[in-house]
Amino acid sequence: MKKLVSLLLMTAIIISAATAADPVKIDALILPKFENGEMSGDFPGEAQYYHEAYTEGGDVYDIPGAPAGHQLYVKDGIALFVTGMGKVNTAVSLTSLLTDDRFDFSDAYFLATGCAGSSTEYTVMGDVFIITATIDFDLGHHADPREMTSGAVETWFHDASYDDASFKLLNQELAETVYQMTKDADVRTTEKTAAFMAAAFPGEEWAQREPMVLKGTTVTADNYWKGYYDEANARLMTETYGAPDPYALSEMEDNAIAVTLDRFGLLDQLIIIRDSVNMDVFMLGATPESLWDPNFQDSLSSEDSVEAADIFATAMENNFKVGSIVIDAIKAGTL
Repeated sequence: MKKLVSLLLMTAIIISAATAADPVKIDALILPKFENGEMSGDFPGEAQYYHEAYTEGGDVYDIPGAPAGHQLYVKDGIALFVTGMGKVNTAVSLTSLLTDDRFDFSDAYFLATGCAGSSTEYTVMGDVFIITATIDFDLGHHADPREMTSGAVETWFHDASYDDASFKLLNQELAETVYQMTKDADVRTTEKTAAFMAAAFPGEEWAQREPMVLKGTTVTADNYWKGYYDEANARLMTETYGAPDPYALSEMEDNAIAVTLDRFGLLDQLIIIRDSVNMDVFMLGATPESLWDPNFQDSLSSEDSVEAADIFATAMENNFKVGSIVIDAIKAGTL
C-alpha cells in the first residue's frame, strides 16, 4: 500500500512538473487595437505590418474574454493580439491574456502600438512617439465650457483620489533605450499631408518640419475628442501630473494597458510606440458637424474631408519601421 501511495505521489509530481513546463513562453506581446479588414494583404491597420513580419504562419489561439473574432497569434516567441478599441476592451483583453495559464508572460516585453491624434506646436502628422507616461483623460472632474464662470480655457479639475489609476510613469530607462535605438529611423510624410499641414498652420515653423521619432506623454480618453479646449485640458493634465515629457498624443487605450500591467507587476516591461495620423484640433474651417455628422458633405466618411489627408498608411509604415527595430532587438536578446 505504501509503495502504491508513493507511486501515486511521484506520478502526481511528474504530472505537475510537466504541466508547469507547458505554458508557451512569450518574449514580446504586440498589442495593436484594431485592424482594417484582413490581418494581411489589404489596406493596413495597426496590426497588419507586425503580423506579416512576425506572427503570420504561426500558432493561433482563441482567447476566452476576447472581442469576437480576435485571436492570439504566436510565432517564435513573438505574440500579437488585437485588443479592441477603448479602455474597457483593452483592459479586459489584456487581463484575459495575462490570466490564461497556457502562456507565460512573466519575462515578456509588452509593445503597445497604434495611431493617435497629436498636439499642435510639438507634433506633425507622421511623427512616431516613444511614450514615457500615460494619463487617463476621463478621471477627474470635467465641466462644459458654457458652465464656466472663471473665463479659463481649461475645463478639467484634478482629483487626487484617482491618481493611482489616472497617471502611470513608464520605465524611463527602457523608454530611453528604445528611443536611442530608434531615433534615427527613416520616418516620412506625403506631399499631400505636408501641404495640408502648411495650409492649416501657415507660417508656423513647427508645422513645416519632416516627421521624427520623439518622446512624449499620451493622454487616453474613452472618446475621440478634438478641439483647443480639450487640448488645453491635456496640457494641464500633463503639467499637473509632472510627466517627464510634453503632451504629444491623444488616444483611447494606453493608460488602460499601463494600469492593467501595473496590477500584475509588469509595468516596467511596457513599451508604447504611437504614430500621429491627425491633429487634435479642428483645421481649415472644419467643425464638429462637418467632421462627424455623416449627413454633411465634408464628413469623415468622405474622401474629400479635410481630415482625410493620405497619411494613415504612411504613418502605419513609420510605426512599423520603429517597432520592428525593437522587436528585432528582443528576438536577438539585445534589449
